[in-house]
Amino acid sequence: MDVRIYYEDTDAAGVVYHANYLKYFERARTEYLRSRGLSVLSLAAKGFVFPVVRMEIDFKAPALHDDLLSITTLPEKVCGSSFTLRQQALRPSDGRVLVDALVTLACVSPALKARRIPAEVRQVLEAK
Repeated sequence: MDVRIYYEDTDAAGVVYHANYLKYFERARTEYLRSRGLSVLSLAAKGFVFPVVRMEIDFKAPALHDDLLSITTLPEKVCGSSFTLRQQALRPSDGRVLVDALVTLACVSPALKARRIPAEVRQVLEAK
């Protein structure tokens, strides 16, 4: 998924404000599933929601106003009721990885009780 950096995304120094990467990564996770035929909205309607339970983020280099970033999402590990994704913000113009994150999501019911990952989601995550 591509993201263009606008003035509103930056801080007083003209650098992307660190918390904005959380939004970019959230959108990219949704688009990752959508591009593989899964809808977060449909999964929630079936009683499967996926809150983030852990994030490990390395900020390697700054993104600046008007940069175009590519946000990538790849499965790292799939367990019974959780999975971990590697997400990166890359700048295609120079190939540099700007932000590298490991994001762990749990599969829970709307009442926040752990559930096994549904088969259709597991299939997508294990296919990489």
